[in-house]
Amino acid sequence: MKRLLFTFLLISGSMSLHGQTADTLSFETYLEWVKAYHPISAQADIVLTMGDMEVRTARGNFDPLLFGNLDKKSYDEKTYYEKREAGISIPTWAGIELNGAFEQNSGQYLNPENSVPSGGLFSAGASVNLGQGLILDDRRAGLRKAQIYQQSTESERKNLLNELYLQASSAYWNWSLAHANKALQAEGVALARTRFEAVKISYEQGDFPAIDTVEASSQLLNREYYLQEAENELFVRTQELNNFLWDETGNPIALDQGILPEDLYSDQLLILNEEELRVMISDHPELMLADFELASLDVDRRLKAQQILPVVKLKYNFLTESLNQFDQANFFENDYKWGLTVYTPLMWRKARGGMRLAEAKINFKQNSRQLKELQLRTKLENELNGWTVINSQISTYTRNVEALEMLLQGELRKFQIGESSLFLVNTREVSVFSSRITLNELLTKRKISFAKTRYAAGVGFE
Repeated sequence: MKRLLFTFLLISGSMSLHGQTADTLSFETYLEWVKAYHPISAQADIVLTMGDMEVRTARGNFDPLLFGNLDKKSYDEKTYYEKREAGISIPTWAGIELNGAFEQNSGQYLNPENSVPSGGLFSAGASVNLGQGLILDDRRAGLRKAQIYQQSTESERKNLLNELYLQASSAYWNWSLAHANKALQAEGVALARTRFEAVKISYEQGDFPAIDTVEASSQLLNREYYLQEAENELFVRTQELNNFLWDETGNPIALDQGILPEDLYSDQLLILNEEELRVMISDHPELMLADFELASLDVDRRLKAQQILPVVKLKYNFLTESLNQFDQANFFENDYKWGLTVYTPLMWRKARGGMRLAEAKINFKQNSRQLKELQLRTKLENELNGWTVINSQISTYTRNVEALEMLLQGELRKFQIGESSLFLVNTREVSVFSSRITLNELLTKRKISFAKTRYAAGVGFE
C-alpha cells in the first residue's frame, strides 16, 4: 500500500506546474514592434532621405544663377572706366544654357569693345555644346547618378531590414527556447523533490533502504544545478531580446519577467513556397544594389565616351537698348554677338584611357554580380535543404520522445508492482528530459531556419 502511495506521488509529480496564465508576446507582434521602432529600422528610413537629398543636391546644378560685377578705376581725378554688369544664367537638361545680361559702361579710357549706349545694353541668348557634352555632360551625369543612387536606397533599406529581421527572429526564438528549457528543468526539479520526499517517507516507514534517499537527493541536486543553468541562460537570452525592443520615443525597453514567448510548437505559419523563393531571389537586394552600381558605371562610361569628341561650343546673344525691342531683332542681321570655340587633343590618350577604364570597371562588376547571384542561389538551396532536413529530424525525434515516454510509463508500472527499481526509473526519466530538451532545440532550429531561408531569398519582414 505504501509503495502504491509513493508511485502515485511519482506520477502526479510529473504533471506541469505552470497552469497559471500570463501575458504572451507573440512573434508577429514582436516583429511589428521591432520594424516600427528599432534604431536600425529608423536608419533604414534615413537611407531613403539620403537618396532624396542626393538628388536635390544634383538638381542644384541646374538652378538659375544670378551674377553681378562692378569694376571701376579712378586715378588723378580721372575716371578711367566704370563697368557695371548683372545677369542670369539658366542651365537646362538639354545641355543648352540660357543667359541674359545688362551692362552699362563709361569712362575716359574705356576699351572701345566695352562701349555701350549711355542707357545701357541688354543681351539675351544661349550657349550650346555641339560636340563634347552634346549628349551628356558632368551636370547631367551627376543628376542621373544621383537618381540611380536614390533608387538604390530602397534596396539598401530592404537589405538593412532583412538583416534586422534575421537577427530579431533568432533572438526571439532563442529566448523562447530558454523559457521552454527553464520550464522543463523546473518541472524536473519539482518531480525530483516530490520523489525525494516520497522516498524519505518510505525509508522512515521501512520500505526503502537509506541508499535510495541518497540517490533521490543526488538526483534533486543535479536537477537543481541544471535549473540554475537554465535560469542563467534565460537571463542572457532576455537581455539579448531587449536589444531589439524600443519605444516610440527611441528609448530601450526592458521586458517584464512575467511576459512569456510564443510556444515553440506553434508552427501554423511556417510554410515555405520553394519555387516562389527561387523566383524572388532574382530581386534580392544585394543583386539590385549590384545592378544599380552597374547603371551608375554605365553613366560614367557614356560620359567618358563623350570626352573623345572635340569641344565645339556655340554662343549667340541678341543685343538691344530696350527690352521691348527683342521681338524686333533679326537673327544674324544686326545687334548681336556670337562666338564659336573649338579645341581637341591630338592623341586622345586621356579620353580613350578613361573610357576603357570605365568599361573594365563594368566588366569587373558584371563578373562580381554573376558570382554573387550564384552564391546567393547556392545559399538559398542550402537553407531549403536544411529546412527539409530539420523538419524530418523533428518528425523522427518526436517519435523518439514518444517512445521514451512510453518506456518511462512502463518502468513506472513495473516499479508499481515491485519489478523495477528507483535507479531504473530515474534513468528512464533522465532520458525523457534530455530528449525533450533536444526536441526543443530542434523546434527552435526550425523557427530560425524559416527566417534564414527567407533571408537567403532576400525576404524579411514582408
